[in-house]
Amino acid sequence: MKSVLTRRSFIAGASGFAAALTSCGVFAAVALAAPGQPPQKPGEGGGPGGGLGGGPGGGDAGANTEPNATVILQDGDALSGGTYTATEVDQSVFEASGNVTATLDGVSIQKTAGNASSADGSSFYGVNAAVRVYGDAHVTLKNCKVTAQAENATGVFAYQNGVIEIADSTVEVTGGGAGGVQVSGGGTLYGSNLTVTSASKAAIRSDRGGGILDLTGGTYTSTGTNGCPVIYSTADITVRDATCISEQSRAVIIEGKNSVTVENCELIANDQSTKEDSLRANVMLYQSMSGDASEGTSVFTMKKGSMRSESGAMFYCTNTACIVNLEEAELTLSDDKSLLIISTGRWGKEGSNGGECAFIATKQALEGSITVDEISALSLRLTGSTYTGAINEGGHAGYVEVKLDESSTWTLLGDSYISDFSGDLANVKPNGFMLYINGEPAL
Repeated sequence: MKSVLTRRSFIAGASGFAAALTSCGVFAAVALAAPGQPPQKPGEGGGPGGGLGGGPGGGDAGANTEPNATVILQDGDALSGGTYTATEVDQSVFEASGNVTATLDGVSIQKTAGNASSADGSSFYGVNAAVRVYGDAHVTLKNCKVTAQAENATGVFAYQNGVIEIADSTVEVTGGGAGGVQVSGGGTLYGSNLTVTSASKAAIRSDRGGGILDLTGGTYTSTGTNGCPVIYSTADITVRDATCISEQSRAVIIEGKNSVTVENCELIANDQSTKEDSLRANVMLYQSMSGDASEGTSVFTMKKGSMRSESGAMFYCTNTACIVNLEEAELTLSDDKSLLIISTGRWGKEGSNGGECAFIATKQALEGSITVDEISALSLRLTGSTYTGAINEGGHAGYVEVKLDESSTWTLLGDSYISDFSGDLANVKPNGFMLYINGEPAL
């Protein structure tokens, strides 16, 4: 039997947003930022990425930072043209660390063989990447072609205080267990006009310790299935004016206290996840409890552009608190016609691993069903927006509040069950269906 949670009982038992909740209501302390910007929660600090260690450079003190590369860049190096190759175990083609500033222009960079001796060493610290930058090094790549064919060989990797700037270049990663462009441990990567493809992990990726990944323009494609979205975030990731395609996985995964912002982008995904209890969805916000991301609020922001789901729900939140912030984005649902699912999943402790979502729409057209299970919560806020769909059509379950401003409307596509409503009920169009608020008919 489903339990019906009142506002006060949910607050008492909830995690994640609990510190920000007040007796005024669930999510009442989540302050809205300017349109198109992620809302900020009072008291939420920490540096970019919010990873282990609390901010930039928060990587593991036991990180593998022993130099191992065909070319170890020195301060002032400026290489133009030529082909450079690495074939040994744990060996990069180019590596830079310490107080080094270097430039690569028109260089072909090929990691053709030599698998990583440790998958964690590759994913957390960039061991075996074609290009690896860490410490305080700053490397600029222009007009380069990067290929990585070995197992656990990432294309371009920034770790610790390392900074990579890469422009007008291609990155192709075909080996298993590796992503395209990546940060971890507080690294920073800026990219523009890139063509990135990855066959096993995300084309745009971060891992333990987070960092900043900022991309403008280009095309990013992930071709693999389970665990191969086009964007995987345990950091702060921003993508503008780009095309992002995931051929067999999700468009975006955000883990824990991290964020993804997409502006004027085209996102397409066809999630074919086959893992047990995996729910197919375009954007997943979750906490795996693996230690790769600090627990906290996941934030997905989309301003303008378009996103198409060819399989499953558009959004899925589980075992975390999250904010979804949409403004003037064009959303195309899959045949499931599911906009949002907030529910328990295969992560976390059974009975307390639901999701908590503040879903904020500004000048936005929304359609599709919304489902919130009995241990989850939703605050749906519409400003200058329209929503056409049903919420918990099967009956009252978790806590749901809906807030409509005077210029927003909700057209029912099925009987809907919510806990609280703010706004003018005249802006709710029954369309032949019933709206129930806290169990009582409201229309």
